[in-house]
Amino acid sequence: MSRLPRPFVFLLMVLITGGHMPMMAHAMPLRLSTWNLDWLTTRPAGDRALPDDVRPRDMADIVRLARYAARLHPDIAALEEVDTPELAARLFPAPDYRIIISGDGVVQKTALAVRDGLIVTRHPDVRAIDVYPPDAPRHLRSGLDVTVGDGRASLRVLVIHLKAGCRDGAPDDRRPACRTLYRQVAALTDWIMERQDEGEPFAIMGDFNHMLGPGDAMLAMLGENGPLVAPTVGLASPCWGGNYFIDHIMLGDQARQWLHPDSLRVMTYREHDPTLQSRLSDHCPVSIGLDMP
Repeated sequence: MSRLPRPFVFLLMVLITGGHMPMMAHAMPLRLSTWNLDWLTTRPAGDRALPDDVRPRDMADIVRLARYAARLHPDIAALEEVDTPELAARLFPAPDYRIIISGDGVVQKTALAVRDGLIVTRHPDVRAIDVYPPDAPRHLRSGLDVTVGDGRASLRVLVIHLKAGCRDGAPDDRRPACRTLYRQVAALTDWIMERQDEGEPFAIMGDFNHMLGPGDAMLAMLGENGPLVAPTVGLASPCWGGNYFIDHIMLGDQARQWLHPDSLRVMTYREHDPTLQSRLSDHCPVSIGLDMP
């Protein structure tokens, strides 16, 4: 085809748009990551808050993890099993990142590292996810609830770390861990319903401790108030030899359309010695790309 003269092209665009020139839409690329850091704490060995088999991290561990965090270089990173904001800031330091951490009284807190320049609004922690009674000797992690934006568009982010021990169980599974997990799912469903009702783009990021596959009951429950997108569904991760994903990034409302196709990535560790797994993490960072308008 021959090229149309520029004045003719301009006239054609005006006629098509009814006399108004269309505004050019610009998308802001965002890289979202979730990373379970596997008991990131420097509490002394023997601390009553730590299980006997947990070895606290030393400075060499922190430096090694910080190198991987620099390589990851996300815009928004959901972090799980972080003891203090100071430790998270060793991996994602100021002024490049701002750290937000849950108010839980547990060692394995949820946190968020947000790139400088993004606007952060914190909401109350979603404590309904801790389904244990108030007088329980130990408590589950609550959800960290934050809105992140650039002044034009925003994304509601919920960072979670659900109950372990029910990776493939259904709601009728009688194991205590599965009963607890699906009570947490019910609380999550309420949070999702509020976002759907408000027409608010959202992402749920973190360690679901469950393998979401096609036809999975948990996935169906979470999506009963509106369609969700999770690029990890039914896939296996290459982390430490491979297994089905339990770390997920789930998108709802308009955020489903923001997902950049084929952007799912897993950052694996260069170390292959299994003994170093406890010095790094038994989870690898999982990332996706969004084009936020």
